[in-house]
Amino acid sequence: MAREIAVLGSTGSIGRQTLEVVASHPGQFKVAALAAARNIDLLAEQVRRFRPRLAVLLDPAGARELARRVGGLKVRVMAGDEGLLAAACLDGVERVVAAMVGIRSLPAVLAALEAGKDIAIANKEILVAAGEVVMGRARALKRRVIPVDSEHSAIFQCLHQGGRVVQVIITASGGPLREKTIEEMAAVAPEEALNHPTWVMGPKVTVDSATLMNKGLEVIEARHLFDLEYNQIDVLVHPQSVVHALVRYSDGSLFAHLGPADMRLPIQYALTWPERWDLNTRVLDLATLGQLDFKRPDLERFPCLELAWRAGRAGGTYPAVLSAADEIAVEYFLARKISLTAISHVVARVLEEHRPAAANDLEAILAADAWARRRAAEVAEGFSKRKPSCS
Repeated sequence: MAREIAVLGSTGSIGRQTLEVVASHPGQFKVAALAAARNIDLLAEQVRRFRPRLAVLLDPAGARELARRVGGLKVRVMAGDEGLLAAACLDGVERVVAAMVGIRSLPAVLAALEAGKDIAIANKEILVAAGEVVMGRARALKRRVIPVDSEHSAIFQCLHQGGRVVQVIITASGGPLREKTIEEMAAVAPEEALNHPTWVMGPKVTVDSATLMNKGLEVIEARHLFDLEYNQIDVLVHPQSVVHALVRYSDGSLFAHLGPADMRLPIQYALTWPERWDLNTRVLDLATLGQLDFKRPDLERFPCLELAWRAGRAGGTYPAVLSAADEIAVEYFLARKISLTAISHVVARVLEEHRPAAANDLEAILAADAWARRRAAEVAEGFSKRKPSCS
């Protein structure tokens, strides 16, 4: 019997690759619901190909246009947050893929848990901002939150080997700018920051990879996903992107997960766990690789990683503010209004001004997120007026 899934964020990088995995296993999956923010053309194409029962577009006008385009198919079209909730809670769905950027889908993810669904989580912001709430509800409801990120999937697969875990090591490629000086990074254009050497990802996560904010967010995610302390989590730069994470046990054993830089692998594992299915992907040839390099990240050149460590340790609503401020700052960089190095300054300023609250309440988390977005835009505007835009 086919496994029914819902994909929140189906037109983004992870969503598209999720549907590639589905298409590679005919008859094994049934796409019951698809949801996207605004890409009408691609969502209409996906609806025609996968024939879900429900399609959601966040923009109401876009949803009306989508309904017109797919009117001849047996698909219900909904809009906005009501549509997201319906997609996440749809009867028959076993696993919800949470792949939307930002925390708008957070209420839908929580509703999915309440409705008895497991979550394949590809959305960093949800666990960074509300990891305590999400994982707390998952544990109380005995539901699974299965990581899709390559690093967290690797940790997930290296755990439960017997014994006590003493350290988790998350690897970072270092991004496209790992050899540049601070001065060179200040002059980087969006095109260069988006030219990742090993992974093909969406623009926001690719820029975060260039600043190493991505690794900082992953540290906070790992703390919640695996119930770790921050002193148990480390980050190493590994340019080859072959070892995705390592787990050290109290007897000194170090388990590593190695695999090609192919997001379909962790996506498929999140959809099929606890089973492991065949996947047509590149096979690693260790003899050809020759060597694997590891080094500690340079926090002076990559201050975003240090900001994330601080926000995570401070707790409360600081991580939500970190994530929201970064999202706005990255938007300003991609629009050529601020430099790449200004991203960390915007985030630092917003964190300094934040008055934290406990992060065990959804309303407080959403309020912190909204405040951080407004304030980050104001701070970024100040930087764009004081400094020449990047070319």
